[in-house]
Amino acid sequence: MWEYEHSIETGASPEAIWRLWADVENWGTWNAGIQKIEISGPFAAGTRITMTPPGEDPVPLRITEAVEGERFVDEARFGDLLLRTVHRIDPVGQGRIRVLYRMEITGDGADEAGPQIGPGITADWPDTMASLAGLALR
Repeated sequence: MWEYEHSIETGASPEAIWRLWADVENWGTWNAGIQKIEISGPFAAGTRITMTPPGEDPVPLRITEAVEGERFVDEARFGDLLLRTVHRIDPVGQGRIRVLYRMEITGDGADEAGPQIGPGITADWPDTMASLAGLALR
């Protein structure tokens, strides 16, 4: 298994972060790693998302968990690999929250493939999360 986690603290409200997460069609406004994105239904477990990074093939995702105001989880399969990303909002007190993203790559070959592909996938998380939090504060 390969894993990576990044978090930031912000004064944005959990509701503001959730609204931006649930507005999948507009993720590209705060995530530069998205050229095109489509969602096949409501922002809920079982719904499929197709995300196309700039200059790359579309990536099919499935929302496996969605708890309003708290967290959502999406998964992508690439052969025997499962890429699971947890997006979570944790209260830290005094009107502040922690926004956390965690990726886990599991499956046959994850110990070898994870270190090769994981850092490229997660490299923009600090910038993406800063943009998300900044937009949520407006």
